[in-house]
Amino acid sequence: MDMNFSDADIAFRDEVREFLDAELTRELREAGRLRTSVYTDHEASMEWQAILHKRGWAAPAWPVEHGGCDWSLTQHYIFSRESVLAGAPALSPMGIRMVSHAIIAFGTQEQKDYFLPGILTGEVFFCQGYSEPESGSDLASLSMSAVEDGDDLVCTGSKIWTTHAAEANWIFCLVRTSRTGKKQEGITFVLIDMNSPGIEVQPLVMASGEKVQAQVFFDGVRVPKKNVLGKIDDGWTVAKYLLVFERGGGAAAPALQVMVENLTEHAATVIGPAGVPLSDDPAFSAKISDARARAKVLEILEFRALAEMNAGRNPGAISSMLKVLGTELSQEITTLAVEAAGTRGRAYQPVAAKPGGPIADYVPPADGYVSGETWQAVAPLLYLNDRAGSIYAGSNEIQRNILAKAALGLPQF
Repeated sequence: MDMNFSDADIAFRDEVREFLDAELTRELREAGRLRTSVYTDHEASMEWQAILHKRGWAAPAWPVEHGGCDWSLTQHYIFSRESVLAGAPALSPMGIRMVSHAIIAFGTQEQKDYFLPGILTGEVFFCQGYSEPESGSDLASLSMSAVEDGDDLVCTGSKIWTTHAAEANWIFCLVRTSRTGKKQEGITFVLIDMNSPGIEVQPLVMASGEKVQAQVFFDGVRVPKKNVLGKIDDGWTVAKYLLVFERGGGAAAPALQVMVENLTEHAATVIGPAGVPLSDDPAFSAKISDARARAKVLEILEFRALAEMNAGRNPGAISSMLKVLGTELSQEITTLAVEAAGTRGRAYQPVAAKPGGPIADYVPPADGYVSGETWQAVAPLLYLNDRAGSIYAGSNEIQRNILAKAALGLPQF
């Protein structure tokens, strides 16, 4: 595996850096630097998407004929990496990185013509309707019903943990259209207008206090059959295809490396229990060194996956390995951040951050006062939000089962 960039790749990297330096305002960088989860402040995210769209870089992974970029896989990785290092806000992935690919692969021409341009501009903003109160990791057990009635499907049920449901004007859902055969059969993938009569959105307050997610209720919601993606009863095929894009396509290692180095810098300003700066405390330094080494290992694995894809091969189980290592390392780093924040980190101060959604029942101080350094206020919010990392996009237990079967050949029970 050659881990060195070519001269053309280095030239592209410099082009990306020049663009980021010119277009990322202080406010946008702050939104990226002070975000409390994988989701950036919504307004900042949409502003950055508009800038990227103007350059033609909002959806580089799309086919060129639909507005994507004719980039190599290495260039995609470079763009993702440089964006993270520059502190760019993250774009909401549900439209650009997820359902758009399913629309391109399974959609009718009418669906492509309507949804893809709107996703690029942000006029069409999707949320994801997969999980239900009784159906999470075992997604195929979902029960939200969709009964055929003429040219419509009448949908009844609910979805939960729906990120950005309050902001979205469309939701892509898996619904139950048949109960015969295996549970993976009889599932349909459908696109639903969030302004349809019978839809109610109830925000959920996260452990961090943010209202980023919601439970969405559907009471006899009529959805035109023309909004079905793929075929009725064959939505599981579409969902499996989309899941590939939910678990991949980015560079996690650079963000984690930045977090480790920032934490190292912060730790030098905090006097620990031993009476010396935390950065000089042997026990804490050992934890930092371990996190730095794990981030480097993760980067090498990302390069391996990139090399496999560049060679036209499926990276296979490496994607599951990356998901496990990346989310668990992130949880470890945020735990260390809370430890370094000390007593200052006990105060609930979301005013110092750029949360991904509204804060429930919180009245910020009139003068904007923050106890301690900004990072000490942001650290506990990151910690609380990051606990979900090992669950979303397929729990790490499921990923380990995949690895046991695919990499070790162990039987599944």
